[in-house]
Amino acid sequence: MTKRFLTVGSLLRDEDLLKYKREIEKRDDITYPFYDDLDGYKECEDKAIANVVEDQIKRGLAEITDGEYSKSLWHLDFVWGLSGCERFIKDSGYFFREKDSDDKFETRKDIGIKIVGKVSGKKHPFIEHFKRLKKLADGRSIVKQCIPSPSHIYGELLNFGFIDESTYYDSSEDFLEDLIKAYKEFLDDYKNAGGEIIQFDDCLWEQFAKENKENQYDNNQTDLAKDLTLAQKYIDINNEIIDYAHSLGLRVYTHNCRGNYASRNFSDGTYESIADLFFKNLKYDRFYLEWDDDRAGSINALKAFSNRDDVEVVLGLLSSKTNSLDDEKRVLDLLDEASKIIPKDRLYLSHQCGFASCDCGNELTIDEQWKKIAQGQKIAEEFWGE
Repeated sequence: MTKRFLTVGSLLRDEDLLKYKREIEKRDDITYPFYDDLDGYKECEDKAIANVVEDQIKRGLAEITDGEYSKSLWHLDFVWGLSGCERFIKDSGYFFREKDSDDKFETRKDIGIKIVGKVSGKKHPFIEHFKRLKKLADGRSIVKQCIPSPSHIYGELLNFGFIDESTYYDSSEDFLEDLIKAYKEFLDDYKNAGGEIIQFDDCLWEQFAKENKENQYDNNQTDLAKDLTLAQKYIDINNEIIDYAHSLGLRVYTHNCRGNYASRNFSDGTYESIADLFFKNLKYDRFYLEWDDDRAGSINALKAFSNRDDVEVVLGLLSSKTNSLDDEKRVLDLLDEASKIIPKDRLYLSHQCGFASCDCGNELTIDEQWKKIAQGQKIAEEFWGE
């Protein structure tokens, strides 16, 4: 087992589980977590998660999740599980970029959120999901729970107009106050359930990069690369929750990417454009960063961490979007370059994102997924010697 190769979180679902997931995607007459609405779904999910936990442990992964099999989308299931929030099917989904053209690729449409009451994080279904994972791991591996960052949820609901349409909150600030409380309530329960590591996934940083021309969440109404008021607000929101998590004794990670859906991406933006904002100011213990292609820019962006000796960095130099193995020389060269900026013992290797941020997963097979993970482990062993 190498401690230096890590997975971001999500893994491809098997076909038995996907049959239920595809039905969930098309229906808004069911209530999260859907177990009472779909006969056999809970049992199928339990079995699939038990299998994927064993698969991860058998393959020697240093930290494991439930494969995110308990989710439909990487972030919205967390919102669906908050008291006061309900899901609905919108007229359209998110619009990602096609792989080989300038056309738009539309995602699933069950991404609507209705805010119908006071938002609370108490008794969230994710706590039971985590307890299941912890029991299955049985001390054989480190376990973590992945949830969306509070700023991502605030930003997405704000930019899509879901807060303005709320029948409960009069203003976005009233909603934000309760959202922050909800995250703290969730973290209290998570800690009490034996949680030690929480990972905040976040895809909004690139709104503020000067190279990004597709600020889809903002409808291109604002030049966010120049007006950094919102960026500072996102930082402040996250840091309040990070500080609270630290006060509970939790380690807090973050994962940043530019979108990952059916092997498509969402936006551009180099880390150099935003490093002085987000790398220097967010108080995370570990940063999982997307560096699988040229959109991320120079590895020199890591210099923003030079005065943060307590921070670990996971370089997502491998691609979870492709069904082929990665260029090992490129990865080793970039690891060597990074180690001249950040000490080698604070660096890790991963793919740029999970293999199935949403149920449909990226365009590769489960067997190809494990081969790519094995390659990552091999490269890590070669570079770190452990």
